[in-house]
Amino acid sequence: MEGKRSRGSSQPRPCELLRKIKEFTRALVEDLSNGRPPQILIDRFRNYCSDSSENCYCSSDFPKGKEALTLRKESHVQRIDVLLRVLVIVQQLLQENRHGSKRDIYYMHPSAFSDQSVVDRAINDICILLQCSRHNLNVVSVGKGLVMGWLRFAEAGNISDCINRPNTAYPVPVHVEEVKDIVSVAQYIIIVEKESVYSVPTVFQRLANDQFCNTNHCIVITGRGYPDISTRRFLGLLVDTLNLPVYCLVDCDPYGFDILSTYRFGSLKMAYDAKFLRVPEIIWLGAFPLDAEKYHIPQQCLLPLTAEDKRKTEAMLQRCYLEREVPHWRLELQLMLKSGVKFELEALSAHALSFLSTEYIPSKIQVRTKVSDVPMWNQIHSVDFVLLQTLMLNANMECEKCRLKVYEVLISVHGAYSIDIDAEQGTVNVSGKVNPKIILQLLGGIHAKIKSVKFDAEEPSMAGGYPPHPPPPLPPYGMGPYPYPYPTGGPYDYPMMMPPVLMLPPPLPPSSSVAAESQQPPTLLLGAPPQNSGATAPSEN
Repeated sequence: MEGKRSRGSSQPRPCELLRKIKEFTRALVEDLSNGRPPQILIDRFRNYCSDSSENCYCSSDFPKGKEALTLRKESHVQRIDVLLRVLVIVQQLLQENRHGSKRDIYYMHPSAFSDQSVVDRAINDICILLQCSRHNLNVVSVGKGLVMGWLRFAEAGNISDCINRPNTAYPVPVHVEEVKDIVSVAQYIIIVEKESVYSVPTVFQRLANDQFCNTNHCIVITGRGYPDISTRRFLGLLVDTLNLPVYCLVDCDPYGFDILSTYRFGSLKMAYDAKFLRVPEIIWLGAFPLDAEKYHIPQQCLLPLTAEDKRKTEAMLQRCYLEREVPHWRLELQLMLKSGVKFELEALSAHALSFLSTEYIPSKIQVRTKVSDVPMWNQIHSVDFVLLQTLMLNANMECEKCRLKVYEVLISVHGAYSIDIDAEQGTVNVSGKVNPKIILQLLGGIHAKIKSVKFDAEEPSMAGGYPPHPPPPLPPYGMGPYPYPYPTGGPYDYPMMMPPVLMLPPPLPPSSSVAAESQQPPTLLLGAPPQNSGATAPSEN
């Protein structure tokens, strides 16, 4: 699921789609003329399920079964009727090389369609039958996305020069396939959840008012809530063309998290087209549950989770891709559910109106790009950690600030999928694929010490030693202060506190850990020689 997208690699031409429509209708007519009940088989897709075990195949882009529509069921008869009516309209759009919106199609037969969702479902079914994307049918959504910043592009001969006015909002192009001549001197891309609510300026407008793009060379995009197809396609085009880091800023509530997931993994309704719409390079910038404490958000700005919020959060926790690909996101979601409160990004304005643009966002991005304080090039090849189950540390956590720092640091390490902090005992247990040396480097300010390391069935190998040649010098990325080029192939989740070469695969699913416990893995005490275990503890040098 996290592989490089091949947007535009398989774009059927109108003549091919017209041929498929002709063959489809001919097959229906032949069945009816021969007295056979017609049957329409539609592939079913999904991009997530509630099975986090190895039996889940949602990471693939192949169909997960078929649905048969026949004339024997009354509900199917109405659905086939709507599908054929929409298919005739699509055929006309393709023949005349014209474009129409979903709303246009609805108003052509409002009595037969009864509701817009009926038309949306028929369009999705047609896309699956013809094996194409919605824009290939010349059916477009009314664009609602906005973009500003250090960007210039052309669409159908019209030039949008955001660079001349980087804090002015421009509409996201609807016909993304016609976008050309993309030029940018930006250092990163930020996605924000909202532009305005009931005409009240929110995050996007706040950044514009604060001249954020003048101070920070970046591109800011908003889908104004749940993003439309045009916004997601345009974002993917920018990421593929410019190879820039892309961050996402959403409210700390279930709906903000769902919007974040839609950008990165796609939506369930359009799972058939997820491989062209998802942006797996997205890094979650905030807001996180602990930000309420870290940034001293006033208590009156924190809202209790409603019963609906809790149900939605619990349902999202069951999504398989969270356990499989971004376990850190799942930890944040669990923390929000446990705290029982939510807050919007606008709550940060309680300190100052410009706090979000002058303090919050710059500090977040600095943490994810500054790696010079963690000199790890000499350690990354010293131990090849195939699997590291549990790491126990003693840490100085006498105050709440220290405990908060420990949690923030550990949750930022890719591969640490379980963190258990006992502030009273001063111990921390970290489970996952992590390098103890890196943990010590990151926790250097609180006098942390490793007490023991417990390996699973596979153990770290010391045979590799240091690399035969030092890593080549990496040029700075673009115009920014980045000490390494940003990785564009994924799967790097937030926050990036180490070079991409250190990013290890996600942890094994729970079923494997249960099997590993039955093998009684050895526990190695650092500082003492291993007793016939065959495992070698990492060197302290």
